Amino acid sequence: MNDQTEDDPQPPGTVRLAVLLVAVEALGLLIVAAVLAGLAFVHTSNRLWAALAIVGFALLGGLVLAACARGLLRLRPSARSPVVLIQLLALPVGYSLGVQAGRPLAGVPILLLAVAVLVVLFTPSARAALDRLR
Repeated sequence: MNDQTEDDPQPPGTVRLAVLLVAVEALGLLIVAAVLAGLAFVHTSNRLWAALAIVGFALLGGLVLAACARGLLRLRPSARSPVVLIQLLALPVGYSLGVQAGRPLAGVPILLLAVAVLVVLFTPSARAALDRLR
């Protein structure tokens, strides 16, 4: 017997993969926010407010990505646009960190995750699942 109803369709594998990748990005940003918050309070800084602003942006980004991952999992088409926008913004960040700044351990994962999410979200099955009107 199938518990699945027409009102509650299951996401295809490509969307589930996108959810996983976006959740990894969200977790990464939340970890970065926690580490930066700890460093801001441990080290003496003349600009504590600036350090906390960066922590706030990382925290906000992580929460937005987590909410978008949840929306993708529920096949909400409105979750796709913010994810695509964030990935497009992550591409130059990853390139700048990984190539121009010479920090490949920071930039390459950002770059690879962004490309992977974009590729997965634009597969035919993901597009078909997320293009439905809700």
